[in-house]
Amino acid sequence: MAAIYPDLAGKTVVVTGGGSGIGAELVRQFARQKCRVGFIDIAEGPSRSLVAELEPGGAAVRYEAADLTDIPALKAAIGRIRDAFGPVDVLMNNAAHDERHATEEVTEAYWDGRIAVNLKHQFFAAQAVLPDMKAKKAGAILNFGSVSWMIGQGGMAAYTACKSAVIGLTRSLARDYGPHGIRVNALAPGWIMTERQLALWVTPETEKEIYERQCLKRKLYPIDIARVALFLASDEASGCTNQHYVVDGGWV
Repeated sequence: MAAIYPDLAGKTVVVTGGGSGIGAELVRQFARQKCRVGFIDIAEGPSRSLVAELEPGGAAVRYEAADLTDIPALKAAIGRIRDAFGPVDVLMNNAAHDERHATEEVTEAYWDGRIAVNLKHQFFAAQAVLPDMKAKKAGAILNFGSVSWMIGQGGMAAYTACKSAVIGLTRSLARDYGPHGIRVNALAPGWIMTERQLALWVTPETEKEIYERQCLKRKLYPIDIARVALFLASDEASGCTNQHYVVDGGWV
């Protein structure tokens, strides 16, 4: 039976990149906890489909279309969620883009774009919700990283640089805002079977690698990440901050 965290009911949650993949599952599961969930995504089609899926069941969900690399637009979207649902209690800094790139072909503009889509918005989303959390003397922020840099994955140096930097960002925010009762953690998913991964990267050869490298001999799905995220957002994790949690099936 899936866990229910009564303290999450009624809380305002913001999910970046909530229209598909791990983000969409975060939206579903926080809605199931009776949270008020606002999510931000640039892809309108799947985002509106998610709202249409959840609203008939009584979920309080709100979609805001915004390009997260446009920081004023990001802050404005968070502001509209606040206006609709109240001060933000939980932030899921989930959005990212794992586009592969050859180092020799990376331009300065491309590098800056990868930083913007994979790291910069995490800081500014946190900055936007911190006043709400400071006023309440409570709050939970979860910054999403990746195991890609931990396992030495190649072919996307800018992405892995961003994802390793998530730990430094997390620890700095946790130290600065812990006195206000705000908890900040990082979560590193392993190879999660999202629509994007299945369409672009998962082949019979890579499936073989998954079963060889993971201690757990099964595929991992967005729900595996959402379950840990719910726990870290809840009061059950009230003593957890400044930490980096890995959900990768024991990749070795």
